[in-house]
Amino acid sequence: MQESVREPCVIEPLFLSLGKPGDRIIVVVQKSRNLGETGPSGGAGSVTAAKVRRGDIRHAIVVRTTKKVQRPDGMVVKFDDNACALIGKNGEPLGTRINGVVGSELRDKKWSKILSLASQHV
Repeated sequence: MQESVREPCVIEPLFLSLGKPGDRIIVVVQKSRNLGETGPSGGAGSVTAAKVRRGDIRHAIVVRTTKKVQRPDGMVVKFDDNACALIGKNGEPLGTRINGVVGSELRDKKWSKILSLASQHV
């Protein structure tokens, strides 16, 4: 089980427009939340905690936005919150699982690895 979750803050999108689902952005990690107990052996959560620390500047992919996004088929999608998935220098996600729904726009932008980690996509 993942033991800590990091909450990033957007520094700037890499493009001139605001971030939409599937866009690559630069974020700074502001705070972390503990989701489980750390055992004496450390567990897998301590490895995740070692990868990302408070104040780190990382690349991320936007997976949900509260702004309405219109799809080519005419459907308008709006999520309850903004969320992103942290990625490494090679473009691979840092986490092992993504909680919550992600937008299917990630499929169009070739982020299938993030889609496979998510529990649901709309």
